[in-house]
Amino acid sequence: MNLFLYFLTVLIWGTTWIAIKFQLGVVAIPVSIFYRFALAGLLLFGALVLTRKLQKLDRRGHWLCVGQGLCLFCLNFLCFYTATQWIPSGLVSVVFSTSTLWNALNARLWFGTRVAPRVMTAGLFGFCGLVLLFWTELATQQASDETLLGLGFALLGTFCFSTGNMLSSLQQRAGIRPLTGNAYSMLYGAAILLAGCMAAGLPFDFDPSPSYVGALLYLAVFGSVVGFTAYLTLVGRMGPARAAYCTVLFPVVALSVSTVAEGYRWTPYALLGLALVMVGNLLVFTKWSPFAGRARAAGGA
Repeated sequence: MNLFLYFLTVLIWGTTWIAIKFQLGVVAIPVSIFYRFALAGLLLFGALVLTRKLQKLDRRGHWLCVGQGLCLFCLNFLCFYTATQWIPSGLVSVVFSTSTLWNALNARLWFGTRVAPRVMTAGLFGFCGLVLLFWTELATQQASDETLLGLGFALLGTFCFSTGNMLSSLQQRAGIRPLTGNAYSMLYGAAILLAGCMAAGLPFDFDPSPSYVGALLYLAVFGSVVGFTAYLTLVGRMGPARAAYCTVLFPVVALSVSTVAEGYRWTPYALLGLALVMVGNLLVFTKWSPFAGRARAAGGA
């Protein structure tokens, strides 16, 4: 089940980038994000009510959902969309891949969970792999104030994502199932976005084109309801650090799609990067270790 949820999350989040691309243009970014999570939250909430699977929450549960909505379904996306205005999406992906390390450190601070050396090593392999995957793009990036600002927003978005993971862990420890937690959190996040858009005076335009509507439906149903539920279920089953390794692998799926859709060319650096990411996956999901043979030899000696 863990492997199924893991690869389902990777497959969905690895393809949402092309849907997000179709949303850019006519509608302001915060408004598009509001549409996405308002629709996703209403669909999930309605489905749970109809099937009588919606849990009742106490005051603490609602506040946990407010926090998760703010971090995971509001600030997280605003930061990453804003970062892409100043730095390449490849660099944003590299920064986002550090969520594995952020989650391990936050789990230690929030819950006292010991940071497994295997997970930290896997995160290091994955980060180095992503740097190599996007090496051509990163090497041409000019250092400037805009670059530093973009990196700052990307780091802030990653921190918000990790904080949302910790709040989801608290929800599940309190007995709140991921479906219920996501339904409330998405609606709270959409409400915060709505208030922010209104305060900023943003127009609530809508693009009726098939590409925009199709992208909105895909992001709301699959990218949000299915993807986040699968991922946050993994957070509860595996722990935040191991579950966050999804964020390392889904850019690889995006590049594979780009190979077909946009003619992306795999360089030797990219192939080496892919190999490092795969090593990281082996470390996360198996007992295999590249240092196992050396350790056994030392033990035998």
